[in-house]
Amino acid sequence: MRRTHRRLFATAMLVASVLAPAAVGPAATVHAAGALRPVQADCRPGGPGGLGPEFDAALDGTIEQVRTRAGVPGLVVGIWMPGKGCYVRATGVADKTTGAPMATDGYVRIGSETKTFTVTALLELVDDHLIGLDDPIAEYIDGVPGGDCITLRQLAEMRSGLYPYSFDADFQHDLLSDPQRTFTPQEVLAYGYKHDNTFDPGAQFQYSNSNLILLGLVVEKVSGRPLAEFIHDRVLRPAHLRHTLFPVGNEFPDPHPRGYTDQTLSGATEDATDWNPSWAWAAGSMISDLQDLRHWAEVVATGRLLSPGTQAQRLKFLPTGVPGTSYGLGILETGGWIGHNGSIPGYETVTVHLPAQKATLVLMMNTDSSSGGQEPSTLIARAITEIITPDNVYDGRATAPEG
Repeated sequence: MRRTHRRLFATAMLVASVLAPAAVGPAATVHAAGALRPVQADCRPGGPGGLGPEFDAALDGTIEQVRTRAGVPGLVVGIWMPGKGCYVRATGVADKTTGAPMATDGYVRIGSETKTFTVTALLELVDDHLIGLDDPIAEYIDGVPGGDCITLRQLAEMRSGLYPYSFDADFQHDLLSDPQRTFTPQEVLAYGYKHDNTFDPGAQFQYSNSNLILLGLVVEKVSGRPLAEFIHDRVLRPAHLRHTLFPVGNEFPDPHPRGYTDQTLSGATEDATDWNPSWAWAAGSMISDLQDLRHWAEVVATGRLLSPGTQAQRLKFLPTGVPGTSYGLGILETGGWIGHNGSIPGYETVTVHLPAQKATLVLMMNTDSSSGGQEPSTLIARAITEIITPDNVYDGRATAPEG
């Protein structure tokens, strides 16, 4: 298996060092496609925007250097820090062919950030007293290897021991041979079921999309409704997310940037904008935009849609193996930031909230191609947080690899 193919699907922790932030330089001209373009209205309607001249200059210089070094075509950065201000920028290009500039009002595929929506739906069923977190998955879904001993909690906290279907060589070949193929949840799970479980339930952390596919099936069985419909009515609507959706196939609302990936059979970079994300389903197929993600970051971190007791269960973080990073029920904690990252062919995102400062960070970019063995979203988020919250530095390595 080629290294680039492994990177999309492997769950091995990435250990290379992060690019050092660039020296602070002046902000780039706002007219160039590859320059940082401030968007004041996205920060505070009618307000001046910005976090102050020194912070803005530091961020402008560092973001542009890390983006360029990482080979990210286009990037949107949103930072909101109550009492300090906000910073919203778009830089680079949305389309490498036409040179159209990246914009802050576009939709992107959010990959594994979908997990926060699926697990929120599951936890709402807990609050409805229809399921229990310590119920075995076998109570709801037949045919799961060792399913009598694997609980819903262990699936949500990535400690089930189920072999990740994304590791399977046949799955990798089948997906990359026909990126427009529609996969069912049962089809992708079958790739993983061919293999022995990797460890006893609860023994360790292993990031795996298989876990979330099963939880999506639980939501459907218990609610009696399609997962997309349940998430729309019970999660998106009460959270007032009007630009977030669970696609049926490869549909993609306009406007959106083109997305680029090197996760191909040839290893060449291709346009993956219209690849079918059905293979990721409950683990990674959703779409959103900057303002919805900004709002969702706070909703999911504070548990606004859940009872206090259920949110407390969600935030029982356990070690991942990456220093300073832990994982709860479908949610990441790194350096005090709570939320999730996402990676799917063509796109990467980060949506996190720092409760200690009520700060929010959202990143959206139109590539998932690695740089020096690291996800570009981790490189950029770490560089940003080293500037704005040096005591709370982001590290997304524990959850970045599988998409």
